[in-house]
Amino acid sequence: MVDFLVENGGKIMGAVAVAIAVFLSGMGSAKGTGMTGEAAAGLTVEEPQKFGKALVLQLLPGTQGLYGFVIGFMILGKLGGDLNFQQGLYYIFAALPIGVVGYFSAIAQAKVAVSGMNILAKNEDNFVQGIVYAVMVELYAILGFVISLLLVNNI
Repeated sequence: MVDFLVENGGKIMGAVAVAIAVFLSGMGSAKGTGMTGEAAAGLTVEEPQKFGKALVLQLLPGTQGLYGFVIGFMILGKLGGDLNFQQGLYYIFAALPIGVVGYFSAIAQAKVAVSGMNILAKNEDNFVQGIVYAVMVELYAILGFVISLLLVNNI
């Protein structure tokens, strides 16, 4: 068993890194799009013509999952060949920014997007303001993505 871990420790740590990037950001996005989907469903029952605008707000928390998927895919592409334990551990640390920031920013963005649904429901003319508020949270997901991207490409 020890020999297996010594020989494959880098790849195992790399696989854990892929899981961190994809699972955490994906869980945040799933929760976020679910929260906004509930609000959108409530709105479109009463006003089905607002479906398209509500969908825009619902999709915003889903981007974090995409960012995590990209980082996970990039790490996965680097798991071949001789990957030592230290390099695998480095990939874990490279996956953490998008994993953790992606999880929390998706949920925070969903809360803002739900508030945007309220703007859409009560004053459709100010709908763009709700999008702007939600997009402001996206900045932090993008920063986490960029740091993970730089770390992955630095190995």
